[in-house]
Amino acid sequence: MGLGEAKRVVTNKKLKGLGEMAFAVGGGPVNWFPGHMAAATRAIRDRLKLADLVVEVRDARIPFSSASHHLQPQLSSKRRVVALNKKDLANPNIIPKWIRYFDSCSTNQDCVAINAHSKTSVNKLLELVEFKLREVISREPTLLVLVVGVPNVGKSALINSIHQIASSRFPVQEKMKRATVGPLPGVTQDIAGYKIAHQPSIYVLDTPGVLVPSIPDIETGLKLALTGSVKDSVVGEERIAQYLLAVLNTRGTPLHWKHLNNRRLEGIRYDSKEKHEYNLKDLRPKRRKPPNDSDMLYVEDLVTEVQCALYLTLLEFTGNVEDESDLECLIEQQFVALQKAFKIPHKASEARLMVSKKLLTLFRAGKLGPFILDDVPDANTMS
Repeated sequence: MGLGEAKRVVTNKKLKGLGEMAFAVGGGPVNWFPGHMAAATRAIRDRLKLADLVVEVRDARIPFSSASHHLQPQLSSKRRVVALNKKDLANPNIIPKWIRYFDSCSTNQDCVAINAHSKTSVNKLLELVEFKLREVISREPTLLVLVVGVPNVGKSALINSIHQIASSRFPVQEKMKRATVGPLPGVTQDIAGYKIAHQPSIYVLDTPGVLVPSIPDIETGLKLALTGSVKDSVVGEERIAQYLLAVLNTRGTPLHWKHLNNRRLEGIRYDSKEKHEYNLKDLRPKRRKPPNDSDMLYVEDLVTEVQCALYLTLLEFTGNVEDESDLECLIEQQFVALQKAFKIPHKASEARLMVSKKLLTLFRAGKLGPFILDDVPDANTMS
């Protein structure tokens, strides 16, 4: 089957949504509501009443699915900035459409895409926050900014960057403790306040990430799991990896990777007689071992192997990726191809789980490319 034929298969009209397919439905709705979340939700709602402005941090890869849906009734009446974090992992061609959508939803709401680890990016957010607070500063000596969001969207990383910037711009009176940052959802479990400015005093409150007790829409739950807002152990790495492969295949993404693999086409490969010791887990945020040049060459070639495996399996596929049974067959073939790409021993008892973990790590680190998994809604749809 030629490339043109493969594209025609990919673009056929959808017969069933991904969230309705057996591999997704089989595990049931995604539920992750640890004990601290109930108490935190009550505390957040109490502080929302006092907040002069709310920064709602969302994952730029899932701008709608990562909303704090349970807080929307309270947030709708507040001055709000929707901060689409991790913009470096999101499709830059789609982000402006989401910003226009959020800006059009309410006169009290603005939207900005940020990278919480970039001072330039966070400065842009601070300028917007100060602009929105300008009318309040003249009559209030103390202002409260509340940062909210679902788990692992980067709230604490944002708080730390704000403090680094603010400490050089304002006469901060007391030493502030940095917020805890980690690659796992649910790291921040208490509500802590940080003074970032004086005259007027501006306090930023970081809050723990909170989800609704049950996420009824299965695909929304899978998107949250895929981007790391729900612990892998709650959903299962294999189920999440199946969903990722289903997304890639139905979008035809691997067919576009043919033109990106210049390193392989030019014969530039990582070459070592010894097994490379770099662990893909070190690609996660805040790992102790940053990759060196040799590590990055190894990762690049590994990504090339993964992309080629998915490209060839989709190109040679004779079924319809919009048909549930056909798509499941393709995904099974891709698990086999990925096991070879990752050089996982054929007899490994947990080979499928190992493939899933490695594939998810590459996706979450942005090595498979920038993605936005949510479609931009109509302007009259609630944010």
